[in-house]
Amino acid sequence: MMTTTMASPLPPVPQVSGCSRAGRVPGCASSQLRRRRRSLKAAGISTPPPRRRLDDERRPRAAPASLPGLASVRSVVLDIEGTTSPISFVTDVLFPYARDNVRKHLDATYGSDETNDDIALLRAQVEQDLAEGVAGAVPVPPDEAGKDEVIAALVANVEAMIDADRKITSLKQLQGHIWRTGFEGQEIKGVVFDDVPPALERWHANGIKTYIYSSGSREAQRLIFGNTTYGDLRKYLCGFFDTMVGTKREPRSYSEIWQSVGVDRPSQILFLTDVYQEATAAKAAGLEVLISIRPGNTPLPENHGFQTITTFAEILT
Repeated sequence: MMTTTMASPLPPVPQVSGCSRAGRVPGCASSQLRRRRRSLKAAGISTPPPRRRLDDERRPRAAPASLPGLASVRSVVLDIEGTTSPISFVTDVLFPYARDNVRKHLDATYGSDETNDDIALLRAQVEQDLAEGVAGAVPVPPDEAGKDEVIAALVANVEAMIDADRKITSLKQLQGHIWRTGFEGQEIKGVVFDDVPPALERWHANGIKTYIYSSGSREAQRLIFGNTTYGDLRKYLCGFFDTMVGTKREPRSYSEIWQSVGVDRPSQILFLTDVYQEATAAKAAGLEVLISIRPGNTPLPENHGFQTITTFAEILT
């Protein structure tokens, strides 16, 4: 289990055991009850089974025995789509919002330093796409062609990129800036699975540093976790990684993350994702890996060889 060997900046919580929990003398009431039950049984008198305490139903389950090897974990790195959040939140809320508002955003912010930087990244990506014959890529005219012509070409390229669900920095950076408007205007709220907030709180309380690694920009990640239906969850997070460290299907990206999170060995990092190729890359870099099984996720290949979870509660102690 994760928390038993974690180094924690917080003082240890005193452990209470047995009957002393409620001010009772250890062993007195329970032993008397057991002796009485044995006496009645010997006399041939049946007794009802002991009642379960109500809080037994509410107490979080310990990590199942099927999740070994996590005792040395000191950091957790989480994917978003299909892991902390439903895929439908991304495909049915975030992507359509960016697609529907890209022209409005570019028109309103055209000429600003931030948008100039976004456009420069998009131009470079489009030039590469045109050279490689990527479907949907259209030339972006020079600034001298006028604002309307430039924006029209950019919108066509961005829409094609969104439709193809491309994991590229130029698109993700612009999407983050568009989503910022939606979050700030309360048009969008970040959606996470119900088991995510208590897990983040639990890990934080036990000194486990938690990070996010997503193909979405770091700004977009901060917006999602800073504006969830459960409130601001960033207080439980130590940092954010995006494709600036590399793509999520390259082992080198996870090695870069290891070098950044301040642990001695990559095996002290637990990575959770729903994507088999990402799991494979992280494992190749030496990280511990669990695959998240959530509603709507892409089925895993047969004999994939990874341990899976359906809720973060499975790795709580």
